[in-house]
Amino acid sequence: MRLGHIIGKVWATAKTPTLTGVTLFVMQPLNHHRKPAGTPIIVVDSVGAGEGETVFWVGGAEATLAIQGRVIPSDASIVGIVDKVNTNNSGL
Repeated sequence: MRLGHIIGKVWATAKTPTLTGVTLFVMQPLNHHRKPAGTPIIVVDSVGAGEGETVFWVGGAEATLAIQGRVIPSDASIVGIVDKVNTNNSGL
């Protein structure tokens, strides 16, 4: 799992039926210092995250299984909302 920050929302007037009712966000991946890492990506929300929140996410095959009872066409899915990050000696 990796950290990310929700920076926008995606509206799609047409999408595959398995994504019906699913929220799509624009997310900025973060590195272990919680700084931007790479370019923003589109992610599927499986937990009810909102814009401006820090989240943790999965990519690859795990992303397709993020919504229980469905296999979705996703390269990245949000699987949790971060309340706090605490590490030793990191200053996070």
